Amino acid sequence: MEGSTHQGTARSWLRCYRCWSQNLEVQVHYEGIHRIDPLTGERAEAVDELQEAVVQCLDCMHDQPHLGYHNGRVEPIEDRWERMIAGTPWVASCTVTVDADDVETCSGPEAGDALSYAAFGDHGTREFFTHVRFHKHEGEGSEERIVVHLLVELYARSAEEATEVLEQASRGALAITSLAEESRPPASTDDPH
Repeated sequence: MEGSTHQGTARSWLRCYRCWSQNLEVQVHYEGIHRIDPLTGERAEAVDELQEAVVQCLDCMHDQPHLGYHNGRVEPIEDRWERMIAGTPWVASCTVTVDADDVETCSGPEAGDALSYAAFGDHGTREFFTHVRFHKHEGEGSEERIVVHLLVELYARSAEEATEVLEQASRGALAITSLAEESRPPASTDDPH
């Protein structure tokens, strides 16, 4: 994470990567187990703590996977923010072949997310916009594989970078059948800057 507090620097990344709005909020979920000081009744020490945070744009309601929450402030995630802010959307038609055991479910309302997660892990459910077109089963028993056919929208600065991001995120054998650059969605009209 980058820790710059310079306002000029912050303006380049402290915005929605889809609509450029700076109308963001962070949703922090905290769970903790704390010992209690028997003399004061106050928390004495943390036994276990877990904090999860998601930054979301209030104008277009998209999560902001290029931003994280660390030490009480929103900061850019270094390996993503430049690509997502300076990049443009790319749409890939691709297949990812994974072990059947890696797919939680392939039917019902959760199937799309489960297949996207099996194909691209957290990227498939948090950073990429994925649409599972269909899937097919190959092999049997312990040799069973699932081929997931997807349309994936991701942000990158070039076709090479988009391909590299897909390859790094893929959790199985990846085949990209087409990759096309799209235009960036229009900027938010409510942004005063």
